[in-house]
Parts: sequence; C-alpha cells; structure tokens
Amino acid sequence: MFEIKDLSVFSDDKEIVKKVNLTVKKGEVHVLVGPNGSGKSTLARAIMGINGFKTKGKILFKGEDISKLSPEERAKRGVFLAFQQPPSIEGVSMRMLLSELSSKFKKKFDTEEFGVDEIRGRDNSDFSGGEKKKYELIQMIGMEPEIAVLDEIDSGMDIDSLEKAMKKIKQMKKTAFILITHRTKKFKNIQPDKVHVMVNGKIICSSNVKLLERVDKKGFGDFNDKC
Repeated sequence: MFEIKDLSVFSDDKEIVKKVNLTVKKGEVHVLVGPNGSGKSTLARAIMGINGFKTKGKILFKGEDISKLSPEERAKRGVFLAFQQPPSIEGVSMRMLLSELSSKFKKKFDTEEFGVDEIRGRDNSDFSGGEKKKYELIQMIGMEPEIAVLDEIDSGMDIDSLEKAMKKIKQMKKTAFILITHRTKKFKNIQPDKVHVMVNGKIICSSNVKLLERVDKKGFGDFNDKC
C-alpha cells in the first residue's frame, strides 16, 4: 500500500536521508528507531511533503507517486503525520477544530478518553507538549487515515496516556503505522510487524521486535553502518 523507493532528502544540498527503501502493507505497524540526528524526522516530513525539502526517488501510495503533491493533497488521500513538536493554531479553539472534523467525517472525536475535555474551548498555543500530542491522536483516531506517521509519539506524554495510545494503535486494523522514536522499551508490547534501525540517514537493518531488544542491550553503536 505504501512504498518508499530509493528516497534521498536534501537540505541546502546536504543529503540528510540517503536512498531509503521501505514497504508498509495495509494494517501493518512499523517502528523506526535511531539516534538523535539520524534523519528520522526529516524522513517523516518528506513523507508528508513538509518544508519543501528537495527529494530524489519515489513515495508511492496505493501505486501513485505522491512525491510531488502538496501536504494537503497527501492528507486528502489518507496520509497523516503527527509531529514531533505539534504546531500551534492560534485563535482556533480545539472545540472549533473538532467540530469541523466531526462534521466532515460524520463521527465523534472523543476528548474524554485522553482526559483533555476540559480544555476544548482553548486553542493549543498554550497547551503543554503532552496535551498537543493527545489532540493530534484524537484527530488521527477520528480521521482513520490509511497510513499514519507518528514522530516521537512518546515524547511529552505521561505513561498512562501513552499506554492508551498504544492500545488504540493496535485496535486500528485498517491503518498502517510508522512509529518513529529513539527510545525502544515502550514499543515492545505493541509487537510491531517490522522494526527498522536508521543511522546516518540510512535504514541499515530491518527485522522483527527482537531488534528492539538488541538496541536496548547494545545501543545504536552496535550497528556501525551495517546490520
């Protein structure tokens, strides 16, 4: 359903992501781990078409090359990105935003489940990092995208909320996920279909959940640009 072919991403002519290949089938959960600065977030933004990165290679979604489409067009096709640092939307309250989404998608966006119902009337400009993450998750759950890229979903969220998020991800069988993190312990229980290690802009190793255990024990330095 989703395939990246020889994708390189450049910033000011510097190659950040280097010929990455990745295939995600419908409903699969993939975890992408790597040290800080390895290119994970750049890859996530390139998938969504954000920041106007120069790219080479292809991003295929259900057979269509979407690498030249705007972020809005990619979103309309069913691609969702939860940011590492969710942007503020000043002047637009969460109640207004969720009301528009409820009307568009004909369903309720449940704020009670993540314990943020009391702040619906505010915009997210003064939310904590965890509150912003929770609202992004609420939007994702309600929208049911075909593929969701979650960048550092564990950053800023308390353990109870993160466990709820992991439970929801496991329940969303129609959505494929790419979960990006530099931590590993919190993602073992989700039993991902594939785990990928990214170092220096390259995916250098792909395997099952045992790869997370290897990272836990030996760290990213155990890979040295090879699996």
